[in-house]
Amino acid sequence: MSEVTIKVRQSGPYLVKGPILVTDCDGNPYTVSGESIALCRCGGSKIKPFCDGSHRENGFTATERVVPPNVKF
Repeated sequence: MSEVTIKVRQSGPYLVKGPILVTDCDGNPYTVSGESIALCRCGGSKIKPFCDGSHRENGFTATERVVPPNVKF
């Protein structure tokens, strides 16, 4: 089975690669073609849950990084 990876893009979408199934809140599947998708995280996309590039125009910024293992919450 292929591996699924999710990459957080700086001030952009989540890039998801691998065999995935995306469903709405009722469990209905979205039609997804290709080996990767971009999921919106700025909230501005007109084709949610998918990215349409709105983050480039609406001022969305995010710079999440992995927390070092020695940091306690």
